[in-house]
Amino acid sequence: MMKRSQLLDYLVSRIVRIERPHPVRVAIDGPDAAGKTMLAQELAAPLQAHGRPVIRASIDGFHNPSRIRHRRGEASPEGYYQDSFNYHALIESLLAPLGPNGSLRYLSAVFDYRADSETQLPVLAAESNAVLLCDGVFLLRSELARYWDFTIFVEASFETTISRAERRDAAMMGSVEEVRRRYEQRYIPGQNLYFAESRPKERADVVVDNDDPSNPVVKDGSPAERRET
Repeated sequence: MMKRSQLLDYLVSRIVRIERPHPVRVAIDGPDAAGKTMLAQELAAPLQAHGRPVIRASIDGFHNPSRIRHRRGEASPEGYYQDSFNYHALIESLLAPLGPNGSLRYLSAVFDYRADSETQLPVLAAESNAVLLCDGVFLLRSELARYWDFTIFVEASFETTISRAERRDAAMMGSVEEVRRRYEQRYIPGQNLYFAESRPKERADVVVDNDDPSNPVVKDGSPAERRET
């Protein structure tokens, strides 16, 4: 167990030690409402203080259209896991350009799932010493694993994530009951499919138990240095 500030110092120290001739691509994975986005936001300033430009992105900017996301039914766990995101676009627009021999020209998002339409964002140019902080679910799937230079899995119990989601999403989803229904029918079973198939905690460089964000517990995984560059 460590204090939140110690967690941030530890993760920043791990990230800045990674030497690449291209931006360091960091995946911050974990279940819905585990605390991925908050962690990504917290890491940005200390990385910048180390002289590293930060690129922020989320898997939420790479959704599939609703006709694809919900083709198995809006409550389908399989649909959530298999159909939610456009991984080809994530690779081609963001991860590959920032990787080995990449152009450094990237898009941080290609789709607005709320409007159910493509975005019209400008193509941006990255600096070679930048750090990409990309948060989202299912980031350690097999088809994405080789594109990350450092990986963090943020875990929390499902009861904890449901409780957080009830506070966060009740207005958007219409009620606390609707939040719990979606989590119990779609999101949690979808995560369990992901855990069984991809074993993300075993793939991650660092696992952060975030049940108590003020006093997280950190577990080291496999060293990032073993990953191909």
